[in-house]
Order: sequence, then C-alpha cells, then structure tokens
Amino acid sequence: MNQPRRHAVLVDVGYLYAASGELLLSTPNRSECKVDAEGLIHALMKLAASHLGDDLLRLYWFDAARDRVPTIDQRVIAQMGQVKLRLGNLNLRGQQKGVDAQIRSDLETLARHRAITDAVLLAGDEDMTSAVEAAQSYGVRVHLWGVEPPYGTNQAERLVWESDTVHTLDAEFVRPYFTAVAVRPRTPTPTEVFSGRPAIALPASAIPHAPTEPRPVPPPRQTRSPLPERADIVEIGEYVAQKWILTRGRDNIGDLLPGPLLPTVIDKELLVEAEKELGISLRPHEKARLWVRDGFWSRVYREFGLARPTGEQP
Repeated sequence: MNQPRRHAVLVDVGYLYAASGELLLSTPNRSECKVDAEGLIHALMKLAASHLGDDLLRLYWFDAARDRVPTIDQRVIAQMGQVKLRLGNLNLRGQQKGVDAQIRSDLETLARHRAITDAVLLAGDEDMTSAVEAAQSYGVRVHLWGVEPPYGTNQAERLVWESDTVHTLDAEFVRPYFTAVAVRPRTPTPTEVFSGRPAIALPASAIPHAPTEPRPVPPPRQTRSPLPERADIVEIGEYVAQKWILTRGRDNIGDLLPGPLLPTVIDKELLVEAEKELGISLRPHEKARLWVRDGFWSRVYREFGLARPTGEQP
C-alpha cells in the first residue's frame, strides 16, 4: 500500500529575500525592501499545494535575528498556523550564522522519521546538497525552488543536479510582496564604523568638496565620539526592552510597571546594554540616557497595551 503524500516547505529566508530584492529592486540588501511576509508565506503554501496536494505538514521559515531575539515581524510569523519559525544568529556584520545547519537538521529529521514524502526546499547554497541526499536515501522526494535570477544563476549547480525536481519563482510571483524602502541618508554610528556593520553611505551631494586652497592644519585637540540621532538611540532602547521581555518574561517586566522610573540596578543595566549597542559611553550625554529610557518604556507600554502616562514625551 502506497504511503499517502505529505509535504513540508523549508524556506531559507535570507536567500529568498536577497534573490527577490536583486530581481525586483536591483539590491540584495534586506533593509532596502519591505516584505509582506505573511502574504508571501500563504502564496508559497498555495503553490506547494498545487504541485503536491493539500496535505501540508508545515512550512519552516528559517531566518536570523540578533542574539536570536525575534523581531516584532518574526513574532507575528511564529504565530501563523502551520508555520514553524527557526532562528539563527545575526552577527554585527549582518551575516546569518547557524541557519544552514538548522535547515539540514530539520530536513534530515523529517525524512528519517518518515514524517513526509516530499520536501520543497527554497534555497540556493551548496551546503544543502548533503541534506538533500540524506533525505532522498530515506525515500523523500526533494523539490528545489529558486527565485528567477536577473542574470546568471543564484543556486549552486550541484544542488540543482541532486534535487528531484526544480521550479523557479518568477518576478510576477514575488513582486506583490516586495516594495522598495526609501532609506534616509545618515552618518554611520561608531558601532557600525568600528564593528564593520554595513552602513548607509551619504549621497554625493552631501559630501563637502575639497577647498581650492589648503587650509591651515588646526592643532590637535580632544574630540568626543559623535552622538547618534535621537531616533537611533530610542530604537536601541526599544531593542533592549524587547530582548528583556523575551528573555525575562512578561511577568518580570510587568513588575516594573507603571514606570517610568526604574530601580537603580536595572536602570544601570539598561544603560550598559545600550552603550554596548551604540559603541559609546552615555555618561556625558544626559539627553541620550533619557532617550534610551524613552525607547525602553515605549516598547514596554506597547507590549502591555498601555497608554504612555500623561506628561511624558513621545
């Protein structure tokens, strides 16, 4: 008696976003694209059903986040039905770590336990080849999906060879879910400069031209590290709050309410975490310390569905 067909969809989000951005917007940079991830996931499920039938085990969404702390968008995805969010780590250079290993492990485990008969793999890295071969050895058919490249290829040749079938997602399929984001030019923060994190370059019009005559060289003097803009510092405060909520739990964070004053020990820890992210000391910057706290409480109030207390700055 033949085993009923059941399939799983495994998506390397880094590959999907970079390849789609390159195809549609001529940039693989994720920060320059706004993605309707929920709509895209539903479209992938529907397409898989048209190829393999309606018996979907689940869709695995392999992404990355700093310190493996999910973003708000990733938390929304994690709550979707028949979707399993898998997170690797995103380092300071914006590189994903551990994602490929998770994909290989899940694909091999599903095949070994006979949980599926077919696997859709949306990826391009040659490192996936060994997992494809292992899954096939357990009788699973592996269907490789890729995004149409604007030129050349964006999938490893050997991965294509080893897969049972190959399907290409064209521009018309992915276009409804990707839109360009207008990136605000800004000066790189000290953290970006010294850690190697990709920074947004200033436009040529914003770069001062060299003077026609040499200027006298000023005497050396002590300089302070430039202070990032308020919006960037508030964002760091929100990130720290999000990290605390997920690692310490809502109950513990709820004990800090109604705010906005933090116990001295916790306030110090907040500022230390913010300084690590910014790469500068906040001791000489009273306003910046206030901005960090503003960001922290903004995120906490949103988490608990509370209005900001009257009299506080937004």
